[in-house]
Amino acid sequence: MEPSVFRPFAHLATPNVALYRRVMGEFVAAKRRFVVHLRAEDLQEALARAEPNGHLPVDALADALGQLVEWGNLRADPDTSRVTTVEDFHRARFLYQLTHAGEAAERALDVYEEQLGKRGALQAVALADIATQLRALRELAGEADPDPARLGLLLRGLVDRFEDLADNAQAFMGSLRRTIELHDADVNAFLAYKDRLVDYLERFIKDLVTVGAEISGLLADFEDREVTRLLSIVARRDAEDAAPGGAVGRGHADGQGSGDGQREEEATGDRDPREVAYRAGVAAWRERWQGLRQWFVSEPGHPSQAKLLRSRARQAIPDLLAVVASLNERRSGRSDRSADFRALALWFAEAPDDAALHRLWRSAFGLYGSRHLVLDSDTRTAREESPVQPSTSWRDAPPLHISPRLRRTGSYERRGRPNRIANREEGRRLLAQLAARQSEQTAAARTRLATGRPIKLGELGELDPDTFGLFLSLLGDALAARRPDRREVATTTVDGTLGVRLVALADAPAVEIQTPAGIFRGPDHVIEIADLGLPANGSSAVMPDPRSSGTGG
Repeated sequence: MEPSVFRPFAHLATPNVALYRRVMGEFVAAKRRFVVHLRAEDLQEALARAEPNGHLPVDALADALGQLVEWGNLRADPDTSRVTTVEDFHRARFLYQLTHAGEAAERALDVYEEQLGKRGALQAVALADIATQLRALRELAGEADPDPARLGLLLRGLVDRFEDLADNAQAFMGSLRRTIELHDADVNAFLAYKDRLVDYLERFIKDLVTVGAEISGLLADFEDREVTRLLSIVARRDAEDAAPGGAVGRGHADGQGSGDGQREEEATGDRDPREVAYRAGVAAWRERWQGLRQWFVSEPGHPSQAKLLRSRARQAIPDLLAVVASLNERRSGRSDRSADFRALALWFAEAPDDAALHRLWRSAFGLYGSRHLVLDSDTRTAREESPVQPSTSWRDAPPLHISPRLRRTGSYERRGRPNRIANREEGRRLLAQLAARQSEQTAAARTRLATGRPIKLGELGELDPDTFGLFLSLLGDALAARRPDRREVATTTVDGTLGVRLVALADAPAVEIQTPAGIFRGPDHVIEIADLGLPANGSSAVMPDPRSSGTGG
């Protein structure tokens, strides 16, 4: 019984989707147990074991199986193994099994559900694995004739671990953002989750700074010529399995005529398919290597993905703390409606006169009379001199004088020229002064620090708030880029305008820097900050490489 049209996903858009999913789940579980066929009675028993309280009639199950056969998820074959009488022979009995389309649909649904519920993780262990594999690759690159099989396994393991790290980090940061935005769903669960999450983020940030700096240094040690040689060895080994005739086959499969296929065969028939596969493999491996390098190594104007991830993880911590603070404020200042009404009743009881009662009523409930819509200044003055009680009927109340324009047009506004445009020159002038003052403060901080000569931290002296903020940013960039086995590091800011060279001193004493916010303490270092603005020839100045300076550890 073969269906005319295969629609293996059609059961997802039906009212009985839950029943269909249970039935298909039993067939998938039977396939894992290497059971090929299932009878309707076997399936009913399996469903009853899964849900003891839910009874499924045989007719309903038979209808569901028949519908799944029609959609192409299952295949039904006549069951003649237990026929003992003529009546049994004429009674419809079938053996059901998964079709290729049905099995492929179930696998696709499993992948979809897995990806949909994937939370991701910040894998500090993956960072250590990547560093270990890079060190092994560094040793293998030093050999004159490296083993292609070992090199291929090492590169594939490195790429797989890196892809796993990048995908999980992206999924984790997305789920973290949703967790912060949806904290109102369960306040108690969020508060319990917060402490574990902050510890988790701090531990990953620490590993990303230390191990990430090591990975960045290992990647920087590979020269382009050396990387090309290693990737070519792996691509050449992979190309040995290339099948002949691939280009001609693609030409016919794309619907080209025999003339086009013949011309393509003439153009590519003399080319070795292994050479074509080799060139494609080299390009693919180089793209993967470039992605790995850009993920860990920053360039002027282009921070690495690891640096951006570190910034996002750091920002997540104050975001979480801000959410916790708002929750605590909400809990401590929770409004009690009954207490508010009791306080309001006390205010009404203590009001000195009726006028105060009316003012309190209007302030508390925002309910006003409709007469203010047509009340002009003369009428307001007359009402203040001779108040009209609210209980006065409109028949006995003094009349309200309504403008003829209101009666005719329904509006008090006089038609004519629009109002004059407000002059905002004063506001623009104040904003320009503020921007100029901030620019001067930033320039002064850069001039104060970017001397272009080495200086010890203890010799910086007292720093104003702007200069101290810039100093902390530069010091943080330098410490994040320093490798564990070196005492000297050189880096640039994200915009590429300032360069920093930091040298750790042996047995350095602790120094103190006076700031308006307090005293900054730490081990003494030699720091050199240079302004890398654009020179006259238009090219950017570059800080010296610490590996070529001879002072590295």
